[in-house]
Amino acid sequence: MANIQILTKESGDNTTADIQANRKCVVNVDHVRKKYGTTVAVDDVSFSVNEGEIFGIIGPNGAGKTTTVECISGLRRPDSGSVSIYGLSPQQNRDKIRNFLGVQLQESTLPPKIKVGEAVSLFASFYPNPLDPSDLLESLGIGNIKNSTFKKLSGGQKQRLSIALALVGNPKIAILDELTTGLDPEARRETWTLIEGIRNRGVTVILVSHFMDEVERLCDRLALIDHGIVKALDTPEAIAALAGGNRVRFVPSQPVDDKTLYAIPGVNQIERKERYITVKGTGDLAASVINSLGKIGVHLSDIEARGGNLDDAFVKLTRDSDGSNTLGGSQ
Repeated sequence: MANIQILTKESGDNTTADIQANRKCVVNVDHVRKKYGTTVAVDDVSFSVNEGEIFGIIGPNGAGKTTTVECISGLRRPDSGSVSIYGLSPQQNRDKIRNFLGVQLQESTLPPKIKVGEAVSLFASFYPNPLDPSDLLESLGIGNIKNSTFKKLSGGQKQRLSIALALVGNPKIAILDELTTGLDPEARRETWTLIEGIRNRGVTVILVSHFMDEVERLCDRLALIDHGIVKALDTPEAIAALAGGNRVRFVPSQPVDDKTLYAIPGVNQIERKERYITVKGTGDLAASVINSLGKIGVHLSDIEARGGNLDDAFVKLTRDSDGSNTLGGSQ
C-alpha cells in the first residue's frame, strides 16, 4: 500500500512512488482547470492512469467528475492545463484518439426504434478495426435481444448495450460514467463482472462512480474529487484507511450510561439506536470494551467490530468543503 502525503494546492506536487510503477502511463491529466461562467467545475486536477488498470473517479454530485472525463475524452476543452492519451492531445489529435478510446456517457440514449444489433453495427462502422458486433453482444449476454428496439430494453439491458457501444471500436481505453446508476443490486453485480471482463481483455478502464462498494471491488486506484479538487489519490484500501479509528457495535446485558462508556480506554464517540450501542475510537477497541464492561458485570451480545471503510473516508474527506488541502498518493 502506498504512503499518503498531504499536498497543498500551491505545491502542485503529487509525484509519490507509483504502486504500479511497472505499468505504462497511458492517460495523463496535468493541472486541468475548467470553468462554466463564474463556476469552477474542475480546479487544478492532476493524475495519471496506468495501462491495464481500472481507475476510479469518485466524489459528491457536482464535484467535477463528469467534466474531468469529458476533458479526457475531448468533449470539453480545458481552460488551462493539459490532457494526453498515449502522448496525444484529445483536442489536436481527436481523430486518432477516437480509434482507440471508447466512451459510455452518464446519460446515453438512442432513437427509441433503433434495434440493438443495428446500433452496435452502426457504431462499429465508425472504426477501422472494430470487434464483431454479434460476438460482442453474445459476450455481454445480450445476443438474444439484438432484434429488440431500444425503447423496449430494461435498465440492465440498456447498460449492457452502452458497454457494447463503448467497446465495439476495439478500444485500448474505455471511459464508463455512472454505469450502474438506477440498476437493481443483481444487475449492478452483473455489470461489475462485465467490467472486470473488460479489463481482463486488456482494456484500461476509467470508471466514474458514486458507489463506494463498486469502486472498492473494481478499482485499482481512485481519485476522490470534491469541488473540482483532487482530495485523495491512492488505492481504495489506502483511502479507506484515512477514515481512521475503529467502531464496535453491541447489545449490553443491562443499561450503560455515557459516562461509563467514555471512561473505557480508546472510546471517543457514542451512538445509540434502539437496543444497540456503537462506540467509535482508537486502539484495540473491541477488547477494551469487552474487558471494561465485563469488569462491572455487563455482558455483550451481537458484537460487531470493524475499522474505517471507504464510506467513512469519503464523508471525512468531503466534509471540509474549503478545498484548501488535497491528499495524494500514487499516481
